[in-house]
Amino acid sequence: MPVYTYRCDSCGVQFERHQSFQDAPLKTCPECRKKSLKKVITPTGVIFKGSGFYATDHRSASGGASRENKPEKNEKKEEPKATETKSTDKGKE
Repeated sequence: MPVYTYRCDSCGVQFERHQSFQDAPLKTCPECRKKSLKKVITPTGVIFKGSGFYATDHRSASGGASRENKPEKNEKKEEPKATETKSTDKGKE
């Protein structure tokens, strides 16, 4: 279950509550009993790992490495061409 942070606009008390996604948000402050509770929205850090994401794909520690230096997975590599060798039949005369 996620943890939600609430703050009362009238008395200023702030607290956290474990609630299900289906639970209605709290409206009454447990301290002053007024209906002035608001959910506090806090930013969270998100890290995307794996293929399919844009510029932040496993960046190097210095941040200077670019994708140009890395070979693409879909890029076809040229295979060395077979050279024809002509056999001479000197021993079969």
